Amino acid sequence: MLRLESLTKRYRTGDLALSAVSLEIPAGQVVGLIGPSGAGKSTLIRCVNRLVEPTSGRIWLGDLEVTRLGRGGLRRARRRMGMIFQEYALVERLTVMENLLSGRLGYVSFWRSLARRFPPDDIRNAFRLLDRVGLMEHADKRADALSGGQRQRVGIARALAQDPDILLVDEPTASLDPKTSRQIMRLLREVCAEQGLAAIVNIHDVVLAQQFMIRIVGLRAGVVVYDGPPDGLTPEVLTEIYGEEDWTGTGEQTDVDRSAPPGLPDTDELVGAL
Repeated sequence: MLRLESLTKRYRTGDLALSAVSLEIPAGQVVGLIGPSGAGKSTLIRCVNRLVEPTSGRIWLGDLEVTRLGRGGLRRARRRMGMIFQEYALVERLTVMENLLSGRLGYVSFWRSLARRFPPDDIRNAFRLLDRVGLMEHADKRADALSGGQRQRVGIARALAQDPDILLVDEPTASLDPKTSRQIMRLLREVCAEQGLAAIVNIHDVVLAQQFMIRIVGLRAGVVVYDGPPDGLTPEVLTEIYGEEDWTGTGEQTDVDRSAPPGLPDTDELVGAL
């Protein structure tokens, strides 16, 4: 479980990006983080793994207090937090397999990583993950030869290769067409359900968030102004998050089943536990 207690981030300019944000995200729950540009969504995700240092507050991953860790402890903790980036963060000249195996760099020695020599179990797992994200036939292809959707699938597989407890996902569909965006969101939700992973997904598309997320957290000016189920995003709530606009039609749920697979609590149980 991830727990944030009064998480605050103020930049040197004086700008307040996050203001006393407190959240709990249990295992298996996929949370959509929505809000206008500048609301603090990316900052929140980056504070969790301390790519951005919080100004105050506490972050817990299970029983581990992330905000108290030194360099070595933070490096080990980051193994448990798979990061998926908007711009993929792949090494263009490396192959799909080499990029995927970079998710294991936190587990091997410097010299083995430099020589790209990974244990056989890591390689077998990498092939399993490539198959799961539908890229088995692209294992030896350079990253710069892939489409945007394929690159994001590599990013997902790389994060899963870390064997994480939580996925931190920053705008995974921002550069993708509508069909590919739905495929990527569906894949994220499925792999989280299969592995019992929690996830925080920073997403601008409210309709996608409503269709694929179990829980929605709305930020405005660094403050949580909504925390609840997708069907609670009424026009009034969306106005509170984003400001005045015609929100007609954004609440429609069409073809996505948000019930949890066997073995995991369903949407109502997860939201009711908050």
